[in-house]
Amino acid sequence: MMQNYWVPLLGGAIIGLAISILLFVNGRVAGVSGIVSGALRPRAGDWAWRLAFIAGLIAGGFALRTIYPESLTNTLEMTYPKIIIAGLLVGFGTVLGSGCTSGHGICGMSRLAPRSIIATIVFMAFGILAATVMK
Repeated sequence: MMQNYWVPLLGGAIIGLAISILLFVNGRVAGVSGIVSGALRPRAGDWAWRLAFIAGLIAGGFALRTIYPESLTNTLEMTYPKIIIAGLLVGFGTVLGSGCTSGHGICGMSRLAPRSIIATIVFMAFGILAATVMK
């Protein structure tokens, strides 16, 4: 039974290690939406680490596809227009919520930030609602 849990546990441990390294080495919180939006508005001395972070996300996806391709099997029964609309809504939500689930849910909650705890509860509630409505 444990074999069903080793991949998510390993992934969670790697995410925890990565965000800890970014915080302790660079003094930055690993909120993906903030990192990407900051890379789109480059400032001197603040762009290289953001680009390296984004490149790491992309390289990690390619590495996962090479090492464990079945983990990326598309099981969605949605059309591409629905997927695009959902992605735009998520993007709008990250702007509205001043961050995304990686920033609030992983980094903010681990620091016991009240704003992040509330944001994560709202993210999860609306995620559950959206998943329920879409099914």
